[in-house]
Amino acid sequence: MEQFLRPICQEWTNRSDTHGILMIEKAVCHTAVTDTFDAVLLVIVDSQSEPVCLKHYSFGAEKAALYVVNEQKLNEWLVLGAPRKAIDWVFNGKVIFDRNDYIWQLRQRLEQFPPRERQRKMGIEFAKLIRRYIDGKELFMARHWLDSYNHMVQALHHLARLTVIEYGLYPEVTVWSQVKKMNGQIYKLYEELVGSEEPLPKRLELLLLASEFLIHSSVAAGSIHLCEVLKEKEGAWSIAEMACHPQLAPYSVDLAIMVEYLVERKVLAAVKGPTRGSGITERYYIVQGGEVQ
Repeated sequence: MEQFLRPICQEWTNRSDTHGILMIEKAVCHTAVTDTFDAVLLVIVDSQSEPVCLKHYSFGAEKAALYVVNEQKLNEWLVLGAPRKAIDWVFNGKVIFDRNDYIWQLRQRLEQFPPRERQRKMGIEFAKLIRRYIDGKELFMARHWLDSYNHMVQALHHLARLTVIEYGLYPEVTVWSQVKKMNGQIYKLYEELVGSEEPLPKRLELLLLASEFLIHSSVAAGSIHLCEVLKEKEGAWSIAEMACHPQLAPYSVDLAIMVEYLVERKVLAAVKGPTRGSGITERYYIVQGGEVQ
C-alpha cells in the first residue's frame, strides 16, 4: 500500500507547511481504527492552513483515506478525544515524513501527558459523564427504559475514559480492554449492564446506585481543572464568563450541568448578583473549598 501512496506523500512532503505524515494500515481484527479503509494517511500541517481536508482514493480493490489536519485542529482532537481514532493514529502510525522531529516531539509530549492537560481532559470527560448520568436517571424515573439504557451505556464509557486518564494514559478506541486492567469494578458494571439476563429496569436500578458512588468518588479528580480556572480571579463567575474562557470552552454544552452538580456537592457555591428585573437575581459561581459532600 505504501508504494501506491508514495506520489500523494511526495506531494505533501514538498510543501513547506507540512510538519509530518503518518500512515496507519488496517489491522485484520481492528478495522475501526481506519474506518474499514486499507490505509489512512494523516498529514499534519501548520496552523495557518485549513483545519481539515479529507480525500478518498482507490487502488484496484484497495482504498485509502487522506486526512490533512492543521496542528491546532489536531491538538483540539487530542484534547476532546474526538475522533477517538486520532490517539491511535498519532501513537501507532508509521512515520513517513517528519520535518524537524515534529512527530517525535508530539509523541514525547503525549507520552508525558502533562498534569494540566490531563486535568483538563478529566474535566471534559467528567462533564460528559454527569450529563449522561443525570439524563439517564431522569429517563429511568420516567420509565423510558431503552432511552435510559442508552444514556447509561454512554455514561459508563465516559467513566471508563476518565479512569484511563487518571492513570496517566490516553483512552484508546479499545478503551474497555484498558479499563479491564485498571478498574475491575467499572468493567464488571459494564458487563452486567450489557450482558446480564436480569430484566432491564432491574439492571438500570442497580447500575444507577453503583454509578452514583463511583461518580462521587471521581468528583475531586473531575473538578480540579474547572476549580483551578475559577481561582484565576477573585470573586464569582457568571456561566457566560466560564463558557467564554478558552480553557473551559471545550466543556461546551455540558458545562452548565456540571456546574450545578458541583454546587449540589458543595464544591462550588452559587451567589446572587443584581439584575434590572425586579426580584430577579443572576447566579454566579465561586469555588467553595472544603471537603466534597
